[in-house]
Formats: sequence, structure tokens, C-alpha cells
Amino acid sequence: MPKSVKVHLVMDVICVHSYLGYTRFARAADRLRAEGLPVAVEFLPFELAPGAPADGRPLLGVLEQTFGPQAAAGALAFAERAAGEGLRLEYGKAIATGTFDAHRLIADAARQGKAELMAERLFRAHFTDGLHIGDLATLARLAAKVGITTGHVPSQEVRARLDRVRRLGITGVPIFLIEGLAPLTGSQTETTLLAALRQAASTKGEHRDH
Repeated sequence: MPKSVKVHLVMDVICVHSYLGYTRFARAADRLRAEGLPVAVEFLPFELAPGAPADGRPLLGVLEQTFGPQAAAGALAFAERAAGEGLRLEYGKAIATGTFDAHRLIADAARQGKAELMAERLFRAHFTDGLHIGDLATLARLAAKVGITTGHVPSQEVRARLDRVRRLGITGVPIFLIEGLAPLTGSQTETTLLAALRQAASTKGEHRDH
């Protein structure tokens, strides 16, 4: 059986570029898997708004307050473009929140082999469903829907991972760390991500043949 192509994804589930980038990556990875080439994915946590309150406030209002009145218009224009790729971004009902506990939930899911499913569900919960993903009860419901149990990963382990990512000098997301290749940053196209995965897979194949 071919060796897995190992990929580390640095993302935050309230980052729209991470959502778009992850959606494209998932499609590319699924294409490679359909060809019989395994892709092993690990998520590295990044907080877009470290220390942000988890009380939940309307996202558009927070964007305008933080970045100015043009921020809401920019977000809505981005939503129109994303719709062309099958993503429904409902900024009007999205809730701004901290994401520490969401990252802890992804780490819990990873131990149960469901990190990708959990991450996608959290992105969709935030951007499409208007759910408050900083709320523990909401996270518990989402975990149950994905079919995972929670509480396996201690908070200090998540903090250590966040610190490790910061020490790498990462200040923005998404970042795709595909083994053997230079990091890819920003919401890369599906074509670019597929080509990178193929390149990593072929390199592994060469090593296997020697």
C-alpha cells in the first residue's frame, strides 16, 4: 500500500480564507484518495483573535468596529465569490467568538480519526448555520452530530500547540504544510493543491522504489 502523504494544516475555524482553502484542499485530497493514494491530515491550531470573548456578538458589527465600515461590504462581496464554489457564507447571522474550545474539539476528534469531519462541521456551523462555536453546549451538540466524545485533550495541550505554531513565526492563515514541499499560504486553488499533493506522492513513490 502506498505511504500516506502527510499534511499539516494551520487554520482557524472563524477565518473565511481558511474555510475556502480547506474546502479546496479537501476536494483535492479526496481526488488523490480516490486514486488510491492516502493523505494523512493533521490540524495545527491558530487563533485569529486570541483572547477574544466567547460571549458571541454579531460578526458584521465586529468587522466594522475593527476594520471600518468597508469591512462588511468586503465580506459580502467575498461571500458572492465563494458561492460560485458551493460555499454559502451567511455573514448576516454569523457570530464572532474566540475559538480555543473549537480547536480543543478538533484535537479530540483527531484522536478518534475524525478531525477533518469535525473541522468542516465547525466551519459550516460558523459561516453557514450562524451557530455560536465559542459556546460549550453548541460544541457538544456538534461533537455528537459528528460522532465523537469530548474531553480527551487537556486545555494545556491545546495551549502548547498554539504556542508552538506562534514560535514557528506564523501570523496568518491558512498555511498548507505538505511534507517535502515549501509551505503554501493563503486560499490556494484546488488545482495548485492537487498538484502539490501529487508531487509529494510521487516523491514518496520514488523513495519507495529505491
